[in-house]
Amino acid sequence: MVNLLVRKFVKNYEDTDDAKVRTDYGILSSIVGIICNVLLFAGKLAVGAAVRSVAVMADAFNNLSDAASSVIGFVGVKMAGKPADSEHPFGHGRIEYIAALAVSFLVLQVGFTFFKNSIEKIRHPEDLSFDLIPVLILLASVCVKLWLGYFNKVLGKRINSSVMQATATDALGDVITTLATVASILFFHFTGINIDGFVGLLVSLVVMWAGIGIARDTLEPLIGQPVDRELYKKITDFVESYDGILGSHDLIVHNYGPTRSLASVHAEVPNDVDVETSHEIIDRIERDAVKKLGLFLVIHMDPVEVRNERVAELKEQVESAVKEIDERLSIHDFRLVAGEQQINLIFDVVVPYSYNEKEKNQLCMDIKERISRMDPHYQCVITLENGYVAEK
Repeated sequence: MVNLLVRKFVKNYEDTDDAKVRTDYGILSSIVGIICNVLLFAGKLAVGAAVRSVAVMADAFNNLSDAASSVIGFVGVKMAGKPADSEHPFGHGRIEYIAALAVSFLVLQVGFTFFKNSIEKIRHPEDLSFDLIPVLILLASVCVKLWLGYFNKVLGKRINSSVMQATATDALGDVITTLATVASILFFHFTGINIDGFVGLLVSLVVMWAGIGIARDTLEPLIGQPVDRELYKKITDFVESYDGILGSHDLIVHNYGPTRSLASVHAEVPNDVDVETSHEIIDRIERDAVKKLGLFLVIHMDPVEVRNERVAELKEQVESAVKEIDERLSIHDFRLVAGEQQINLIFDVVVPYSYNEKEKNQLCMDIKERISRMDPHYQCVITLENGYVAEK
């Protein structure tokens, strides 16, 4: 069913790196979400009125908020798909995140409203009525939500959309709340004990938690996230695959929307190669990155000593010493400056964000002590910096 809808409504659906194709995926997800959630709202509203259940009513309006979320998502995806202009040279992709943030506030509002209603129901309970048909309708809605969650999960993975993944998670949360609502009706039918207000309270908390989760997932790319390890490897492997590039470090990726990113990286080149030759290689990599990765890449050249065996050996020794202190540490930009009285070893050390200032100072002292034991003439000039790659 999912593949049928995709093939029917998304032209060139396999080209998921294309912004137009990605927009079409988003529109399809929004339209399917609107249709399903409006139907679920109407059915549950009728059931809630029939059995006089605040839990069912809360669940119904939760589906209405999901439909509104899909409407906001539809508008957001359309606006995010607008091309770059003079005022927004990096496009409008972040509008999708802003739309998802608006959705999270809407979900929170619905959850809070029914939180208050559920408290009132606990204080002043009303009798429920049982009918098999409404229960069957609610169970059927569970099946619809399970499919809708699967639908958004598949589409979200295809186009790497955090918004769709959040929608899929929200749908699974709806399944839990609806099952809890059915359980409260059945519990009343068999025991005569009314727990509708308490279940409504639980439903409202689940709804609010879903809203908080959507807001959290949306704020992270807006504030700025570290580079995902898979993406880091993909970009660095791409850069280092070119002849004349010895290595890379300090990759930073700025997200301007799910399909729009700008990145910068330091590429290590041999110091005995003509600078114009290396610059030509760098230019070619930057051009190819746009075509093959859809990434605007800016590359800084770092000349590296390649013929001096002593420098290469010292670098390995220093790297080994640093790793012995903490396996998570790494070094780059290693240089050697020999003087009459001492030999300066100049390098950068990448440390985790968990290091505080005291620990950083201690780290520098530990590294210098270890290197000085190798040779008292060695003096370390260390620059500590944080990485931009996700630690997990």
